[in-house]
Amino acid sequence: MKKLILSLFAAAICSASLFAAPAERFVKVVVTPDNSEWRYDCGQKPVFTVTVLKHNNPIENAVVSYEISEDMMKPHVSKTLTLKNGTGTITLGTMKVPGFLRCRVFYKDGDFTYEGTATAGFEPEKIRPTTTLPDDFDKFWSDAVEANGKLPLEPVITPMPELCTGKADVYHISFQNYTKGSRFYGILCVPVGGGKHPAILAVPGAGVRGYRGMVSMAEQGYVTLQVGIHGIPVNLDPKVYTDLYSGALRSYNRYRLDNRDQYYYKRVYLGCARAIDFLAELESVDAERIAVCGGSQGGALSITTAVLNPKVKYLAAYYPALCDMTGYLYGRGGGWPHLFSRSADDNLRNDKCIETTKYYDVVNFARKVNIPVFMSMGYNDMTCCPTSTMSAYNVISSEKELLLFHDTKHYTYTEQDVIRNKWLYEHLGK
Repeated sequence: MKKLILSLFAAAICSASLFAAPAERFVKVVVTPDNSEWRYDCGQKPVFTVTVLKHNNPIENAVVSYEISEDMMKPHVSKTLTLKNGTGTITLGTMKVPGFLRCRVFYKDGDFTYEGTATAGFEPEKIRPTTTLPDDFDKFWSDAVEANGKLPLEPVITPMPELCTGKADVYHISFQNYTKGSRFYGILCVPVGGGKHPAILAVPGAGVRGYRGMVSMAEQGYVTLQVGIHGIPVNLDPKVYTDLYSGALRSYNRYRLDNRDQYYYKRVYLGCARAIDFLAELESVDAERIAVCGGSQGGALSITTAVLNPKVKYLAAYYPALCDMTGYLYGRGGGWPHLFSRSADDNLRNDKCIETTKYYDVVNFARKVNIPVFMSMGYNDMTCCPTSTMSAYNVISSEKELLLFHDTKHYTYTEQDVIRNKWLYEHLGK
């Protein structure tokens, strides 16, 4: 059963969010599509209403500038508009093929510039990927997983009493991955009281940082493992991560892109899949009830992990990165890290790099997902653009649900976390 959930803005209780919503702005530029679902048929011409609010009142005769572009492409319209009586309208034009048309509106007040954005989706459920599936894709990854499986896990589990609560025990863990001596690190949280529990692996968004674990979920009866991907402990001084991200790991997502066997994400994909093996071997885990979740880069890793390790039974992803990365080569938006965009290094646009991405593109993993999937995203996201994420969602053939919060950019609302967690808990049970 495939289920499309649209525009859920229910009141929420509290939930820790992986990606916080933006701070409230003093001046608000509100851009409102004339279709509440932000969806149009190809050939339709959306009309957006623009209002600029100050002290929650419309500013009469405000002068705004705006630009219209296809998702992640250069603007093809740049104009100004005077909002007589506090409002104005913009006709976007149309698209002849499935995709997204974005309108960004800017208002300057003194030294500050405010922005409002809305994005029209033209038959987004029909978007298809540009990347292709290599003939030896399955063999490449099955050989890699098999070779990695021959390496002993050699787990190290160290208590972190400073993070423990009366309901959850917390540990810093590591296990061997990829090559002898190379390790994968994370924070393990286990419900107090013994017994076997469902487990949730949380895979990270882009960057380099430490972690403190998903204690609240463990307190509710779930074993949780929050991992880092860079082969370094995740409980170090924050400055260590800042220095690494500014230095050696600054462009890790491009490292050895010209070689499919040495690309940075090979060790990462395998390490996340191996984290599932680590969880499954714990006495506290019911190995038949394991889920994986994450957003952005973590959304991508959720999908790859679910395909590379069949022990994963449920998958929840926010706006996955690394989807349809070749989109830019076909004149449309591609997924983070935007390897082939006009602003990317020109030397990446070569046959070797393009071919490597096919083995790591999340679209090609999405084609092979065979478990229940929960995905959430927004149309205004210009980090993991909707053209790329929909190209992945649309090729998933298993049971799936899509939760759209149309106005979100690269963040989540608390409501999204509440709904996602409810989905996980209902599927995993207690």
